[in-house]
Amino acid sequence: MSAVVRPSKLLDPGLCLTLRPLAYPRFFEMYKSAIRNTWTVEEVDFSTDVGDLRSKMSPAERHLIQRLVAFFATGDSIVANNLVLCLYKHINAPEARMYLSRQLYEEALHVQFYLTLLDTYVPDADERHRAFAAVENIPSIRQKAEFCLRWLNRVEGLGQLSSRADRRQFLLNLICFAACVEGLFFFGAFAYVYFLRSRGLLHGLAAGTNWVFRDESAHMAFAFEVVETVRREEPSLFDAELERDVGLMLEEAIACETQFAEDLLGGGVCGLSVAEVRQYLEYCADQRLCTLGLPQRYHARNPFGFLDLQDVQEVTNFFERRVSAYQVGVTGSVVLDGAF
Repeated sequence: MSAVVRPSKLLDPGLCLTLRPLAYPRFFEMYKSAIRNTWTVEEVDFSTDVGDLRSKMSPAERHLIQRLVAFFATGDSIVANNLVLCLYKHINAPEARMYLSRQLYEEALHVQFYLTLLDTYVPDADERHRAFAAVENIPSIRQKAEFCLRWLNRVEGLGQLSSRADRRQFLLNLICFAACVEGLFFFGAFAYVYFLRSRGLLHGLAAGTNWVFRDESAHMAFAFEVVETVRREEPSLFDAELERDVGLMLEEAIACETQFAEDLLGGGVCGLSVAEVRQYLEYCADQRLCTLGLPQRYHARNPFGFLDLQDVQEVTNFFERRVSAYQVGVTGSVVLDGAF
């Protein structure tokens, strides 16, 4: 691709290399904010988690957590592949690509976090191997992976977004990974973590999840900012057909995540039901639709009162030795039920 001065539109083919003047200052601010939100896996204290798994949790709860970290270990790798293969080459603004570079680092950090979880939580080598290969041998995780890869494959082969159909396909990929993968699959997984923490369990996992949650919220915000920018520049792409396809995509994602809930909760976890998880997913889906400027489909309420008690920007308490709310030179808060 040849260098150009500045694209007239964000999805125009080319490779713009000019940072000044900034055409999209909001992307650059998001990049700088992400840099300030730096953390490392070594800061997470898992010292009490192993004892919880051994002596405080039921077999059904241990099954839940093993399935959960198995999904985490593969989910962020799929997101990272989509960043490299589908998004970076088509979002033609250097300030946006700076953010995507930072996001790629964060996805790798999340993978390291979850691999550390598996090594800590699953002492048996054969069980760890099965967890690392979750997309091959766990049907509920394989179904979610196939959903993700189908949308990745539809864009991966596009050399450039030359036609309206190409740009529309790109938008659907971006919306899928923001609204469905990060906005439903990961949000559903975070809810399980905070449910366990509300019962006094796995505070190391919850502390690390706070940081991952903050990162994922920022990733969604960036993706939706890209969508909104394209909407301003090319409003004709946002038609009834796109709205219909987004709705069908969300329905499929909810079905995948509901099947995952049936797997996780199949042994019976006191205080948590598949019906409640599905209602929470529908609630989250409505939030994503609102962010996209589309009408709600489910009109669902958040059924999880324990999420109201989980302040992601928390202070140290007697359960946890570390503060997960630090951010150099930045103030603000993140809420679990915000519309991103």
